Amino acid sequence: MLDNVKKLWQLQSKARQIQKELRRYEIKSEGAGGKIVVTFNGEQKLENLEIDDELLSPDKKNYLVRELKDAFAAGMKEAQKVAASKMKAITGDLGIPGM
Repeated sequence: MLDNVKKLWQLQSKARQIQKELRRYEIKSEGAGGKIVVTFNGEQKLENLEIDDELLSPDKKNYLVRELKDAFAAGMKEAQKVAASKMKAITGDLGIPGM
C-alpha cells in the first residue's frame, strides 16, 4: 500500500514538473509565407499572434482568415504532439496497457 502511495506521489510530482516545462516551451507556426506567426506554449495556449500590415487590407480578408486558420491548426497540432510526448513519460510509469 505504501509503495502505491509513494509511486502516486512521484507521478504527481513528475506531472507538475512536466507542466512547468510545457509552460516554458514555445511552438511557432507560420502562415502566408511568414507574414502570419502564431506562438503557442506547450500547454496549447496562444501566447502571441503577429500579422504583417500588408494582410490587413479589406480586400485580403478571406485570404487572411484562411491563412490564420492554417497557422493556428499547424501550431496547435505541434503543441499537442509536444504535450503528448512529455506526458507519455508519466503514463508509461503507470504500467497501464495501451497508455
